[in-house]
Amino acid sequence: MHPAVSSCPDARPKSLGVLRKRADFLAAARARRQGTPSMMVQARRRCEGDGGVGIRVGFTCSKKVGNAVARNRAKRRLRAAAHEILPESGLSGWDYVLIGRKDVTAERPFEALKGDLLHALAKLHPVP
Repeated sequence: MHPAVSSCPDARPKSLGVLRKRADFLAAARARRQGTPSMMVQARRRCEGDGGVGIRVGFTCSKKVGNAVARNRAKRRLRAAAHEILPESGLSGWDYVLIGRKDVTAERPFEALKGDLLHALAKLHPVP
């Protein structure tokens, strides 16, 4: 093992589960949502029998975003932002769905994209 890499389990980033079932996406669509300039974020707290703890995330882009190349690029960028932000700022036991926006998601600077996600999470989970 490289000396700079810690073997401590807390040093590893939390992994994100992936939403794959349509029912999970529909449940998130009925829950809280927060729009930002580059994406729409939907979030819902899972029930006891809905998969336990951890953070799950799903990504989607409609055909309004563009052709398959544009949709895939937007989803890749959303995925990269989510993997950087959600392990630290997301809440365990919650599902998040990130929805890309036409022309903006693929072109917005990556730091601004991450800032939009942080802003949405702050609105969805206000600190008391």
